Amino acid sequence: MLTLSRWKIIAVTLSVVFGILFSLPNVLPQKTLDAMPAWLPHQKLNLGLDLQGGSYLLYEVDTEALHRERLSNLMEDTRTQLRSEQIPFGELNQQGEIISVRIGDPARYNDALNLLRKNLGAPLAGAIGGKDVSVSGKGDNRIEVRFVPEAIKADAVKAVDQSIETIRRRIDSLGTKEPSINRQGENRIMIQAPGESDPEKLRAIIGKTAKLTFQMVDETVTPEDMQAGRIPPGSEVLPGDQYAPYYVVKKRAIVSGEELTNAQQQFDPQSGNPVVQLTFNASGGRKFGEMTGRNIGKRFAIVLDDKVLSAPTIQSAITGGSGIITGNFTVQSANELSLLLRSGALPAPLNVEDQRTVTAELGADAVKAGSISLAIGAVSMFVFVILAYGLFGGFAAIALVVNVLLIVGIMSMTQATLTFPGIAGLILTLAVAVDANVLIYERMRDEANAGRTPMAAADHGYKLALTSILDANITSLISGLIMFSFGSGPVKGFAWTLVIGVFTSLFTAIFITQVLIGWWFKTAKPKKLPIA
Repeated sequence: MLTLSRWKIIAVTLSVVFGILFSLPNVLPQKTLDAMPAWLPHQKLNLGLDLQGGSYLLYEVDTEALHRERLSNLMEDTRTQLRSEQIPFGELNQQGEIISVRIGDPARYNDALNLLRKNLGAPLAGAIGGKDVSVSGKGDNRIEVRFVPEAIKADAVKAVDQSIETIRRRIDSLGTKEPSINRQGENRIMIQAPGESDPEKLRAIIGKTAKLTFQMVDETVTPEDMQAGRIPPGSEVLPGDQYAPYYVVKKRAIVSGEELTNAQQQFDPQSGNPVVQLTFNASGGRKFGEMTGRNIGKRFAIVLDDKVLSAPTIQSAITGGSGIITGNFTVQSANELSLLLRSGALPAPLNVEDQRTVTAELGADAVKAGSISLAIGAVSMFVFVILAYGLFGGFAAIALVVNVLLIVGIMSMTQATLTFPGIAGLILTLAVAVDANVLIYERMRDEANAGRTPMAAADHGYKLALTSILDANITSLISGLIMFSFGSGPVKGFAWTLVIGVFTSLFTAIFITQVLIGWWFKTAKPKKLPIA
């Protein structure tokens, strides 16, 4: 096992070169790094929020608002379905979780019941043949419609999952590296953005729902009607733009932002003002073309987060699957709106629960404290292992240095994020690596005391200790993977460093010390082990 085979020497040499090359950018000044050839590694460690500074935000997803919106849409769907079949009805209202409607013609009651059961709601995941809406008949020609409890819970879970993905896309568009976005509890989302020192900038992008819809303006409502509150059941009043303080629009959206494929800031060729160019998918383009084709001469409202951005008059059918949003945009505001529309709308509003800024000074203090603790831990282990095992302890110390270089090099190459708990994981990795060398050397000592020759004692020490070393490192690897899979934030940082350290420790504790001890045996030809 101690033979100096060529592949071991090559593997050790390449690992040392790799560790040096990929760790070096972390200690070089930026000017020196910029002057280095392009083929050399330039990646530095990504420091986490606790080391680099940045912003911390905790949001709560307003699932209640989402449920209220879905109930409102369900009531409008009920109205639309009954009108489409010309079934007379009245007293359509919402009472808590229940939408109730009374059918005016008793002869059409069963038709209405079957129609609503067939067309309302969507299939419920996990329930064969089940739907997320329950339609039941009551006395006095009444029908009650409600969401089933499973659907309400599934909507809340889905809203949080969709919000996390939307937030991630928005933060990535800002260029923030390695953001940490995790669920906390049932409906909270924790965001850590290293290097982003302005949480208000994040809030401006993250917190906007960016729900875009295209709705027809209700031309039948006069300003006097609006002032008197005489609004038809299928319409609503929304804040307006510079041309009108309020608009009355149809509640049902004809096209929504979910059917967008792209949004870009452009300039209007006629006025030169910034606008937002929209591109729809096939379904959205078809709906948009049909809507404009059927309503030439009428106005439609472009609504963002329940506010009318503009309400242009349709001059002709707009086909081709694209259109523009005009308004009092600056280049910056048009770019921000484009970013929000590209990343998708949030399914529900977000409420800020907590907001903090970790300054760069605090991050620098954490880096300094972590470096000092790492240095103290490393020096303590070097002193212990050299005092305990002499020359072989020196070989173990060299292996520990290479171990640190490999961990830093791998994390720099993969752009993994180093956190303060990650430094703790690095120190623990060094301790585990020393433990492996202690097992090997103690086994060598036992074999030498049993009368084996120095070479045989060293060889058997590696062979017999290998099983115990593998057992210890495999259990550490399993623990690290579990923490990485189910943990969040600092726990993930600790686990990731620990997992990398398991592999580098096995390599350095076994192969590097083997090569060094094998080289020593070949040159010194000792009569006894220096640890006996």
